[in-house]
Amino acid sequence: MPVATRFFPQLYPWLFVALWSTGFIGAKYGLPDAQPLTFLSLRYALVLLLMGAIVLWTRAPWPARGSRAWGHIAVSGLLVHGVYLGGVFMAIGHGLPAGITALLVGLQPLLTALGAGLFLGERVRPAQWLGLLLGLIGVSLVLAHKVAAGLGGAALLAMLLPAFVALLGITAGTLYQKRFCPAFDLRTGSLIQFLPCLPLTLLAAWAGGESLQVHWSGQFVFALGWLVLVLSLGAVSLLNVLIRQGSAVHVASLFYLVPPTTAVFAWTLFGETLHGLALAGMGVAVAGVWLARR
Repeated sequence: MPVATRFFPQLYPWLFVALWSTGFIGAKYGLPDAQPLTFLSLRYALVLLLMGAIVLWTRAPWPARGSRAWGHIAVSGLLVHGVYLGGVFMAIGHGLPAGITALLVGLQPLLTALGAGLFLGERVRPAQWLGLLLGLIGVSLVLAHKVAAGLGGAALLAMLLPAFVALLGITAGTLYQKRFCPAFDLRTGSLIQFLPCLPLTLLAAWAGGESLQVHWSGQFVFALGWLVLVLSLGAVSLLNVLIRQGSAVHVASLFYLVPPTTAVFAWTLFGETLHGLALAGMGVAVAGVWLARR
C-alpha cells in the first residue's frame, strides 16, 4: 500500500475539525446581510445544484430503487444538516455569540456516547468516558469568558433554544446515520441528504416571518461561497467518511475540538485574545479527544 494511501486518511479527522470550525466564522460574516433561514435556503439551493452536476458528470450510483436507504439517508440529512444548521444559524442570528453556540453544540459527544450505548450497542469504555468528560471541561475553560459575557440578555431563551435544538439534531443525526445508513455513495447520498432540507427550511423561513431578501455584499458572497464549497461539500463529505469508518463515539468526540479551533480562528481573523485559561482548556480538550478516540 502506498505511503500516501495510509497517511492521508489519518489526517481526515483533523481536516474535518478545521473545516467544520469555519462554519461559525462563515455564519458571522454572512448573517448581517440575510436572515438565518433565508441564508440557509440559498446555501442548500446552491449545494443541490453543484452536487447534482457532480452526480450527472461522474454518473454516481444511486441507492437501489425502492429501497429504504432513500428514506434513511434523507432523514439523517434532515437531522445533521437541516435541524443542526438551522438551530446554529438562528442562535447566532438572534445574538448568541458564535463561541457560546459552539460550546453548547460541543456537548454532543456526551449525548452521543449515551445514545450509542442505548441504541447502537456500542461499548463505551471508562477511558472514553473520561476523555469525553475532559473534553467538556476543556471546552468550558476555553469559552468561559464568552459564556460569562453572554448569559445576561433578556432574550436569553430565544438565543439558547435554537442552539439546544441544533445539539439534539446533530446528535440524533449521527446516531441515526450510523444505525440505518452508515455507508452510501458520497455524491448521490449528499444530494439525497440535502433534498428535504431546502423545502422545509424555506417553509420554516416563511412561517417565521422572514423577508427572504438578501443584501448581496462582497462579504456575503464570500461567506456563502465558503459555506457551500468548503463546508457543505468538503466538510460534510469528510463527516460521512468518518461516520462510515468509525464508531459514533469516535466521530462525536471530534466535535470537542471545534470550539477551541473556532476560538483560534476568531483570534486570527477578529483579534479576539486567547487568555491563559483558554490555552489550558484547549490542552485539556485535546487530551480528552485523544482518550475518547483510542
